[in-house]
Amino acid sequence: MSIWEYANPKKFLATSEKVMPALWVLSIALCVGGLIWGFFLTPDDYRQGSTVKIIFIHVPAALMAINAWFMMLVASLIWVIRRHHVSALAAKAAAPVGVVMTLIALITGAIWGQPMWGTWWAWDPRLTSFLVLFLFYLGYIALWEAIEDPDTAADLTSILCLVGSVFAVLSRYAVLFWNQGLHQGASVMRAGAVAGDTEERVSNVFATPLFVCMGGFALLFLVLVLYRTGTEIRARRIKALLARERLEAEA
Repeated sequence: MSIWEYANPKKFLATSEKVMPALWVLSIALCVGGLIWGFFLTPDDYRQGSTVKIIFIHVPAALMAINAWFMMLVASLIWVIRRHHVSALAAKAAAPVGVVMTLIALITGAIWGQPMWGTWWAWDPRLTSFLVLFLFYLGYIALWEAIEDPDTAADLTSILCLVGSVFAVLSRYAVLFWNQGLHQGASVMRAGAVAGDTEERVSNVFATPLFVCMGGFALLFLVLVLYRTGTEIRARRIKALLARERLEAEA
């Protein structure tokens, strides 16, 4: 079986409808379970107190905000190279989910940062690149809505997606590119401790429920994209049918 079989809209809809119920249940279970575990069954941090528990929303949302754009990039490249309409519609479907994740990450980051930094916002490299990524999301969605011809819209949004990927990379690795800035370095994927290691790491007591939340957010993103892609396919079919009826009426 080839993955390109799912470029057929009928095959994509049939398969996605089969897997979505299980994905809904699993994603909700992981999100709810991870958040309850993180917020109510973990201790306060010795330095940040209960504020640290925003990590269970902020980090998964930020992770999906960045990865959503990369998913859109891959789908856009498939459209440019192979002209599969399902991939273009999947990229379009992912954008609103990505923009919500980015907004959640920005808001929770501000709430988390204010007591730690003494300010709601700082022009930190990662924060700034994340804000620019949010604006790219809005521009991407607006460009789809502004162009009537779907193939032309897919072409232009693919170019925008490629340009915006620079800021997605900066959002992920800005702390490594620039040493200055308030935002801490990578610590989530470095749970635990090693003797003699002076880098800050996320304690295992927080890391385990955090990974559960990250898995839940990832599955939630997947199921939302599948659902929205199916909606986009059906909407495109309806537009095609209406256009055909209009042409037949005029004839």
